[in-house]
Amino acid sequence: MATTSNLPSTGVSSELDNLETVDWQQLYLMAKMTPNQRMLAMAQTSAFARSILRGAFRRRFPNLTMSEVNMLMMRYISAVPEYPYE
Repeated sequence: MATTSNLPSTGVSSELDNLETVDWQQLYLMAKMTPNQRMLAMAQTSAFARSILRGAFRRRFPNLTMSEVNMLMMRYISAVPEYPYE
C-alpha cells in the first residue's frame, strides 16, 4: 500500500493531506434519515451557524443595530465562495 510520502511530486500528496477523513458514524446516521429529516437537519445546522456568526458580529460591533448586523452577515456570506448567489 502506497503512502502519501511515496507519491511522485505532482501535488497529489498535498491534495491528499487536505482531505478530511470520513465520519462513518455520521454517514450511517444520515443514511437512516428520510430526505425530509436530512433537509431539516441542514436547515437547523445553517440556522445554528448563522446565530454563531450573528453573535460574533454583535460582540465585535456592539454599537450596531440588529439590522446593521444582519447586513454585515449578508455581505460576509455573499463573499464566501461556497455561496455563489451574489
